[in-house]
Amino acid sequence: MDGRKSRTLAAFLLLGGVSLGILLLGTGCQVDVGGQTLPSPYYMKDDVQYFAPGPEFKLAREAAALQQAKAQQMQQAPVR
Repeated sequence: MDGRKSRTLAAFLLLGGVSLGILLLGTGCQVDVGGQTLPSPYYMKDDVQYFAPGPEFKLAREAAALQQAKAQQMQQAPVR
């Protein structure tokens, strides 16, 4: 190889190395350290998931339907 080709190759390798370094430093990712998940450096800019509050007892309608059915059975049952 002559001097020109080796300089061009060195320039490409240097540019590739610098690009790879910038890419690695510019991206954030979660890290698992000792069983603890640590956030990315950009966790303050992430979108927030919001879950609207709901009833504590998830089966409220089913419980009401069972109570209503029990009340109807008590009314229809013959008294002895």
